[in-house]
Amino acid sequence: MQRYSILWADDEIDLLKPHILFLRQRGYDITPINNGSEAVELSESRHFDVVFLDEHMPGMSGLEALSLIKNHKPNLPVVMITKNEEELIMEEAIGAKIDDYLIKPINPSQILLSVKKILEKKGLVIEKTNLTYQQEFRKISMAFLDDMNFEQWADIYKKLVYWELQLDEADNHNMAEVLDMQKVEANTNFCRFIKRNYESWLNDPNGEKPLLSHQLMKKKVFPELKPDKSTFLIVIDNLRFDQWKSIEPILQDYFIVDHEETYYSILPTTTAYARNAIFSGLLPSEMAKTYPEFWVGEDVDDGKNNFENEFLTKQIKRNNLDIKFSYNKIKKLDEGRELAETVTNLFNNQLNVIVYNFVDMLSHARTDMAMVRELAPDEGAYRSITKSWFLHSPLWDILKKIAEKKGKVIITTDHGTIRVKRPFKIIGDRSVNSNLRYKQGKNLNYEGDKVLEILKPERFFLPKTNVSTSYVFAIEDKFFAYPNNYNYYVNLYKDTFQHGGVSLEEMIIPLIFLTSKNA
Repeated sequence: MQRYSILWADDEIDLLKPHILFLRQRGYDITPINNGSEAVELSESRHFDVVFLDEHMPGMSGLEALSLIKNHKPNLPVVMITKNEEELIMEEAIGAKIDDYLIKPINPSQILLSVKKILEKKGLVIEKTNLTYQQEFRKISMAFLDDMNFEQWADIYKKLVYWELQLDEADNHNMAEVLDMQKVEANTNFCRFIKRNYESWLNDPNGEKPLLSHQLMKKKVFPELKPDKSTFLIVIDNLRFDQWKSIEPILQDYFIVDHEETYYSILPTTTAYARNAIFSGLLPSEMAKTYPEFWVGEDVDDGKNNFENEFLTKQIKRNNLDIKFSYNKIKKLDEGRELAETVTNLFNNQLNVIVYNFVDMLSHARTDMAMVRELAPDEGAYRSITKSWFLHSPLWDILKKIAEKKGKVIITTDHGTIRVKRPFKIIGDRSVNSNLRYKQGKNLNYEGDKVLEILKPERFFLPKTNVSTSYVFAIEDKFFAYPNNYNYYVNLYKDTFQHGGVSLEEMIIPLIFLTSKNA
């Protein structure tokens, strides 16, 4: 068992011998002293795990000693002990970054609790997290044996994300490996569920089905619009549910989360299909048929999302909404800064749509840039980069200004991503699209059934470039690779974040409703 060293400075230290003996009996090494000056000197010359400081001592006060100790060792935990309950004293101590604050008279249990909270918290948290997750592990695994519906699958995914974040915070690698295996099992079962049900969601008007991409505006966004209120729909491209949970705490000083929902992305889980479906209110084949001037097929090299504003305009008119609205797409840092400076001008509109492309750029850059690949080797690092970006991005500035003006915010995305690990060989001609998670073409050859095969695209509302067009979707954590230069492409793309296929991470995505705390 690790022994911790405590420096305790109090001008009445002799009266605290029972407390010191109590801590020593529990394995702590105590160095007792009776003044602030010596506390500063010893803290600089020797190693201590925590310092107890009496606030009121002759000569150098506890607050003065605290300031000097923190200047020299800013990460050394300090507990302030005082008879003074004045709010000003507490604020000064808290402002100087103390780790705990105790009011005299103190008892041994208070001291022990404070020490454990500071020095043994991580170990206690890991132990408790392990025990609780082990109990939850069994419940989740048993759920896979049931015939779950789309709501239950969303709940399972949220639970897995919750435990992933808990284990990540506890830095618990052993149990995280167990969770990774459970996520693999979850995705295997979820992909079977999608194979059984996705087609009926699109074709059975009376069947139970989740909210899908093309229904998002009509069912969730338009009902939120009020004549005297400005609502901002912010679509952060490629934002997974776990990435949302990593940035949620940043928002809490400015917003209240009214409710947190999920919805299902359509297939393919790509920007061209899923995001166009959001803004058009139509499924892909319907877009291609109704608005051929806006739809860009796989056989054309042009950008697939150049007409989102036009799609949105058409959908608003179809729903007979007489509203003022704006649409902004942010693809570069300067565009984000410019919008942050002018966002208050948008409050004359009932609806303001902002598409922010950063997360998508990060996921693609990860396969192109060695440095980004090094920075984001796994999901935890990927979340960390997302959080750091958001905290320093113009988007955060935009959101703070919306909060100040009491605007309502809806945050969502078009699809998520999954870290791909297993290659799946496929052969196609030159007309086949380049996406690693789905293929569309007329001559697709592969072995095995570890894919979602769509031989009748019209049943899935997917466009056909010719009579024999079919689609094949990668499932779980697989990615497609051609036999030519197979090893090269496997090494290039393995452990990268991709989208377009079938997985919990790609299909079950966040839909968040925020209200400004100023409101």
